[in-house]
Amino acid sequence: MITGDLKSKIDRIWDAFWSGGIANPLEVMEQLTYLLFLKRLDELHTRELNRAERTGEPMRRRMFPIGNDPKGRPYEDLRWTNLRNMEPREMYAVMADHAFPFLQTLGGKQSGDESTYADHMRDARFTIPTPGLLSKVVGLLDGIDMDNRDTKGDIYEYMLSKIASAGQNGQFRTPRHIIRLMVELTEPTRDDMICDPASGTCGFLVGAAEYLRENDPGLWHDKRAREHFNWDMFHGFDFDSTMLRIGSMNMLLHGVENPDVRHRDSLAQDSADEAEQYSLILANPPFAGNLDYETTAKDLQRIVKTKKTELLFLALFLRLLRVGGRAAVIVPDGVLFGSTKAHKTLRKSLVEDHKLDAVVKLPSGVFKPYSGVSTAILLFTKTGVGGTDHVWFYDITADGLSLDDKRAPLLDEAKLGPVPAESLTDEEHAKNNLPDVVARWRERDGSERERPRTAQSFCVPKDEIAEQDYDLSINRYKEIEYEQVEHRPPREILDELERLEKEIHDGITELRGMLG
Repeated sequence: MITGDLKSKIDRIWDAFWSGGIANPLEVMEQLTYLLFLKRLDELHTRELNRAERTGEPMRRRMFPIGNDPKGRPYEDLRWTNLRNMEPREMYAVMADHAFPFLQTLGGKQSGDESTYADHMRDARFTIPTPGLLSKVVGLLDGIDMDNRDTKGDIYEYMLSKIASAGQNGQFRTPRHIIRLMVELTEPTRDDMICDPASGTCGFLVGAAEYLRENDPGLWHDKRAREHFNWDMFHGFDFDSTMLRIGSMNMLLHGVENPDVRHRDSLAQDSADEAEQYSLILANPPFAGNLDYETTAKDLQRIVKTKKTELLFLALFLRLLRVGGRAAVIVPDGVLFGSTKAHKTLRKSLVEDHKLDAVVKLPSGVFKPYSGVSTAILLFTKTGVGGTDHVWFYDITADGLSLDDKRAPLLDEAKLGPVPAESLTDEEHAKNNLPDVVARWRERDGSERERPRTAQSFCVPKDEIAEQDYDLSINRYKEIEYEQVEHRPPREILDELERLEKEIHDGITELRGMLG
């Protein structure tokens, strides 16, 4: 967990950028990411150098080559341990004229760094405007202890939270506690192949990785499982180069050595080679977009004829999943009850051709301050042969934070999120429903079947959903329990008012008499 002292240090870095002339939060994040990557290369180089000296064997991987770069500067000067000790003007010249050209030429295994992050550096741009700002930021970063994996991941997450608090750029971040909820509901395993086709900062992939670290400690003692975790398990696609760099670094700092984070327009025709590759999809794809039929993958159009991105992404998830694969994805409410042929076709397919497991309604303030859109989480399993029996519904009314633009915590940190450190009382549950969602989800095939429609969660049989034209909005099935109120006869109420009026009049008269 990130401490107040660490937060203060990161805030100082952020403030330095703002006062130094870089106000775009994404640009700040990108420049910080470059510096962190350079620092990481030096850490890997130092680790390998120490191993070589300890064993007497030559270095197996060199992050920084022997000799000079094309401009005559020793590659050794580009190491973080040497850069940080340079005076500002020299540091700035080395970074602009040597370090960044070096980063741009990195190419995965050729550079010794085998992460896909290196592949995203080709169009890296150095935009820090002054030697003074660069020197200050390098000094502040160097003063943060990032040796511990958990600390590195937490620090980067806190940096990313600055994007969300900066307005419209927050579209790239799904709230961490909502990601954690979706991960808890899908329970990733060491054998999964996990994909987010609209990965952004890779929050879902990070959430799945952290879940496995916490819940499967034996994974690290199994060579095959460990290699699968680092090299084959995590796959993210995005068409924004900045997001690819930030997302890849997020994964690296959370201990995933080689995440498959690639440039790809997931809905395009030239991206049709990933069918049935994945066992788990976690995603919050873009909403409210419209694409041209000509540029959209033809196999997606065969599933659902539409231009709407939210429907096309649902079709994509079904295409990407292997049989038996499961998904937890966020969709706008319109997907649940939209009346167009495309909406109905897709909902019918989920219910009749596959196994729709659950619809979890989210509060409309979850994505504030930058959006008040109403959304839900769909959970389903790809079968190709049906399997829906009952669909479980849950109406989340509180997620632990205020639902206004401030999104302030309503409880102590130990009682927030879907897996709080401390149990919640009934009163606290009213402020944070997420732990209850997880607990009741695990009973969806048991006691939840008996819950009344007036409860916060309940099950609806498939036949009833079919009768409702496959409408998946919770309000279609939820029953409201009205409180019985006794109505008094109007004459009795009027008599009571006249009595009160007389008492008030008599009281005023008596008071006047006392005052003379």
